[in-house]
Amino acid sequence: MNRAYKFRLYPKRHQIETLDKTLMLCRRLYNASLEQRITVYKMGQTVSYTAQANELPALKRELPEFNSVFSQVLQDTLRRLDKSYANFFRRTKEKKSKAGFPRFKSSNRFKSITYPQAGFQILENGHLELSKVGTIRMFMHREIVGTVKTCTIKRDAVGDWYAVFTVELPDAPKRKVKTAIGVDLGLKNLAMLSTGESILHPKFLRASEARIKIIQQEVSRKKKGSNNRRKCARRLAKAHRRVERQRDDFLHKASRALSMKADAIVFENLNINGMLKNHRLAKSISDVSWGKLMQFTHYKAASAGGAVYYVNPSGTSQICSRCGETVKKPLSERNHTCPNCGFSSDRDINAALNILGRLPADSGELLKTPVETMPLPPSYRTASNVGEAGGPAPDAFMQGLAIRQP
Repeated sequence: MNRAYKFRLYPKRHQIETLDKTLMLCRRLYNASLEQRITVYKMGQTVSYTAQANELPALKRELPEFNSVFSQVLQDTLRRLDKSYANFFRRTKEKKSKAGFPRFKSSNRFKSITYPQAGFQILENGHLELSKVGTIRMFMHREIVGTVKTCTIKRDAVGDWYAVFTVELPDAPKRKVKTAIGVDLGLKNLAMLSTGESILHPKFLRASEARIKIIQQEVSRKKKGSNNRRKCARRLAKAHRRVERQRDDFLHKASRALSMKADAIVFENLNINGMLKNHRLAKSISDVSWGKLMQFTHYKAASAGGAVYYVNPSGTSQICSRCGETVKKPLSERNHTCPNCGFSSDRDINAALNILGRLPADSGELLKTPVETMPLPPSYRTASNVGEAGGPAPDAFMQGLAIRQP
């Protein structure tokens, strides 16, 4: 399995100029290669990655500025374009979403370069040596475990630089599936577990929305192209980055707790892109980041030998988890009461139990908690009272998270 390590870089001024120039040249190469593919296609022919890569020596002779870029970085730029084309034709064949033809990259859409095999070295003092760039100071806050395969140099929206190392690790031995939990994702609660516990989302974007709106107004008032507008834009990018880091930190802790909770975690296979078309809920759905939670839980569970399953989400809130009867109810009704068997519970707990019940039969012999032993939660912890005097004590399951316990 592959994992990624991300470290902050602190390049000097002349190194920043070199990296900016490298990004600019790679972007020019990407756009020129895309234009070549479009032109050749209009002539009834095609051009492959190999053919474009073979033209790089002639390009360097004609345009000597490309000699300042490591050869494999240029090759990876062409490989990136080839991958975009392959994804475009795959989506066209599947017809599940918009095909999304590869487009030309502006300066704010091309922010990374990759050393795929060589050209980089991590020194003993933790600094990073890059071919054609030099030795850059790197804050290596943890040790890399595994075999380093690639190194990606990335500039974020604020202008800070990072090194992302992709490493290869042996697959963790799979555990025998004995315990499993179903997870129902929502907006009021980030997640409701089939055990009756729930994870409350702090809604970081909503909390910072007023401050971000003020900065956005300041940016709009500045003259386009001025230094003051660039400074305000950087402040706005920092504000958005702060929200992203808060959200990622929370989701990493929540996914870690979920991966340790059971051998198998079952999610709904949600069409999140389709749900984002609802303009009334799009901002809230983006803020909770269901996709990231599932992604983080997936790789953390795999590292621990567990497994994550995705099941059909159809009818999980309407079907009674005890008798299977369909009980129609609007979204505003938060309790599930079955007229057939008399079972009553929170709507989200019922959905989580249905999600757990759709776990594939060949997943192993599971120890599922009977629904009779799961009363409704009498109290809950919120993000505001965690750690306050008199508040509930932190639990071992989700230390530092806002949760509700049965």
